[in-house]
Amino acid sequence: MEDDEIIRLFYERSENAIVHVEKKYGAILGSMAYRILHDYADAEEVVNDTLYAAWETIPPENPNPLLAYLVRIAHNKSIKKYHKNTAKKRNSYYDVALDELEAVLSDADADSPEEKYEARELAEAMDRFLDKIDKRGRLLFVRRYYFSDSLHELSKKFGMSENSVSVKFHRIRKRLRKYLEKEGFLYE
Repeated sequence: MEDDEIIRLFYERSENAIVHVEKKYGAILGSMAYRILHDYADAEEVVNDTLYAAWETIPPENPNPLLAYLVRIAHNKSIKKYHKNTAKKRNSYYDVALDELEAVLSDADADSPEEKYEARELAEAMDRFLDKIDKRGRLLFVRRYYFSDSLHELSKKFGMSENSVSVKFHRIRKRLRKYLEKEGFLYE
């Protein structure tokens, strides 16, 4: 079933919308959640929470593309669950990926309206930055920092050595830092 038909089902408040979303995108959402959480039960819970959130937000939202909307919800829910699960310990490879960006970005949980606004502005700036880099760099960045692929997995997917992938990330983070400084998000 096409995404616009699924969205129509959401607007009609038909529970078939959830059935079709789960059938079409459940595996993708579950895989992404598992890469962050490394627990099948938690990943399944994230998928269910994502489906519920989609039900609660469509309408009024009319996401296009639907998959990106669902992935964003699942990613955010996975990160929250990850932080809840590992509040007292830091030992997963996902921590390594987060630590790589820590030098570029400050960790801000957006609670206040001001923080939410700043987070949205930062996300838009990062989108503009990603539009400026080459396609391979953009894909690597999204796979590493959004889908939590390891350097080893990325090297296999992109036919590069792990060292080359690591160097590419170093250069991307350096460019990102300069870009965010220029945009006024970071100060030297």
